[in-house]
Amino acid sequence: MTERYSTGVTPIDRKIGGGIPPGTLLALFADPASQSELFLHEFAAHQDTLYLSAERGATAVTSTLREGRRDCEDVAVVALDSDAPVVDAVQQVERLPDGAVVVVDPVEPLERADPGQFRAFLGTLQSKLAGTDGVAVLHGLKHDDTPEQRHRTAYAADLVFDLVTDADGDTVENHLLVPKFRGDRALTDSIRVELTDRIAVDTSRDIA
Repeated sequence: MTERYSTGVTPIDRKIGGGIPPGTLLALFADPASQSELFLHEFAAHQDTLYLSAERGATAVTSTLREGRRDCEDVAVVALDSDAPVVDAVQQVERLPDGAVVVVDPVEPLERADPGQFRAFLGTLQSKLAGTDGVAVLHGLKHDDTPEQRHRTAYAADLVFDLVTDADGDTVENHLLVPKFRGDRALTDSIRVELTDRIAVDTSRDIA
């Protein structure tokens, strides 16, 4: 498979060369109070997706997808075992078919598990993606109590989306940074995005 996967946001696809290459492990880092879930939902709605929810129940995630008027018929939502999230996630990943997409939201409970288990999960995920030409998205929340293994997530990722949210008075601004794109070109400029119930990209700085 050579066709890239869409992020669900055409201007962002164009910025990164047409989408996400098969076999890519993407890490999305964002503030917990941001609308970063929109990126996960848009991505999931555009391809067959296994959505592994590590905090919210499967029913709640599915309801959010439907309320957002997204096509979620091809999205399978599974709530990970809260007592053994890494073991459960590995078992789910091992069953991924060719061309499958997997979302882990958030990845933090896995990052707080035993280091050997988390490394094994990342290794299993990377091997599976390489063998199936799939894509995985790990949603990492940024806060003061960052998990000690967050660096493993960032290093393992082939592609990093870093959403920066700034609230100044009555204004909220969001900028998407792409500081890492292994085997491809990282972006030197941020992408200004508006996050409401959808993702809108400010293309005013683009040169026609």
